[in-house]
Amino acid sequence: MDLTNPFIYGIPCFIAFILLEITYSHTHGDEDLYVWKDFLASGVMGIGSAILGPLIKVTVLIVVFNFTYDLFNPLVDGVRTNIMGYKSFGYEWYIFLLCQLADDFTYYWFHRANHEIRILWAAHIVHHSSDHFNLGTAIRNGWFTLLYKPFFYMWMPAIGFPVEVVIFCLAIESFWQFQLHSQYVPKMGWIEKIFNTHTMHQVHHAQNVEYLDKNHGGFLNIFDKMFGTWKELDDDVEVKFGVIHAPESYNPIVILTHEFKDIWADVKKVDKLSHKLMYIFGPPGWSHDGSTMTVKQQQRLFEEQKSANPEVAFNRPN
Repeated sequence: MDLTNPFIYGIPCFIAFILLEITYSHTHGDEDLYVWKDFLASGVMGIGSAILGPLIKVTVLIVVFNFTYDLFNPLVDGVRTNIMGYKSFGYEWYIFLLCQLADDFTYYWFHRANHEIRILWAAHIVHHSSDHFNLGTAIRNGWFTLLYKPFFYMWMPAIGFPVEVVIFCLAIESFWQFQLHSQYVPKMGWIEKIFNTHTMHQVHHAQNVEYLDKNHGGFLNIFDKMFGTWKELDDDVEVKFGVIHAPESYNPIVILTHEFKDIWADVKKVDKLSHKLMYIFGPPGWSHDGSTMTVKQQQRLFEEQKSANPEVAFNRPN
């Protein structure tokens, strides 16, 4: 198997499982699970990612990873040796497991950064822009994330993981993330103590205030629990998928670029450099005049309102 190109095996599976879910939804009374205009928009963005992905992989990911690996793991007497003095990692089975754990740690912070830094959120919001949660949404990925994602993972080849192993683990992460986008898998008992599951990912895609910016993990949930971003799905809360300020369009170009346009509009309306930088690199929702709120501000207000009126079912602050 070519470890540097595992997606050639995954794409046919993605298509097959999407078709299977569409068929299942229509034979079990869930015709509204897929809205065709929404699914076509997701499909166009998925096809774009499939076309751009290999190009980016060659020009950015492979080049960056190989350069980093060679720089930090030079050949010494015919043996790859890390600059810290130890022999670079090989291809043993436990190296794959360690690399997968390192990948999941990196994915957590990469994913969390996409939610907490507005310029990255502008690229990532594409994936959250649909108000439907299905396997079609799984392929609704922003194209711009392909440009900067490799730089979050550079430390892995730098410490000695072979480039092929890192790329293989990235693919496993992507395959796991794809299958999480289904509402047909119930809570899974003890498995949920360790792994990121389908119901947890429903929380991640919800726009309910209490669910915002939760469950960033890849295939594990341990880092969400360690760093305070884990949230279990509450069966008594009606989940509303999507984002609070979604683009009212099925045009893929609008979906891909609308948040960048909003950032530019916010930057132009202020004079102070610090305000301009906050509109670009601050958390989504930050405003210099308090006219909009960040997720943390919304959740703080939500908790205050809930404490004051525990009998009232709040949805989100205005």
